[in-house]
Amino acid sequence: MRAKLTYALTAAVLLIYFVLVGSRGFMLIKAGTLLTVTFGVAVLILPVIGLWFLWKNTQFVRRANALAAELDAEGGLPVDELKRTPSGRIDRDSADEVFARRKAETEDAPDDWRSWFRLAVAYHDARDTPRARKAMQRAIALRETTG
Repeated sequence: MRAKLTYALTAAVLLIYFVLVGSRGFMLIKAGTLLTVTFGVAVLILPVIGLWFLWKNTQFVRRANALAAELDAEGGLPVDELKRTPSGRIDRDSADEVFARRKAETEDAPDDWRSWFRLAVAYHDARDTPRARKAMQRAIALRETTG
């Protein structure tokens, strides 16, 4: 729940920022000189890119959460079996061990979105966020093709 609130707060702050930047872009365009119109258009591109990125990220999060809910309903969510340090951080060797099992599971069933979802969680636990995201994207794509 904390992650959802943080995401919502960050998205709201970004939206406010995009509105402020966009209004400055329109003000520059209204000034009417070649230089200010050029800068105004350039400034308007930034919120457009930001909105696109925020939209794509929000779609990703919603789809990943839907997969998690479906997997939870099936009783297939990965169990947290990781060892932790006294400070609460995940033990690297433990994460690597679980990752190796999840990778083997995915290699055995490469067309199963469930195994890709669990692999994404293992990548995340191993602190490999880019690969975790790619594995989750693969899980989402596989789920969407299987209906």
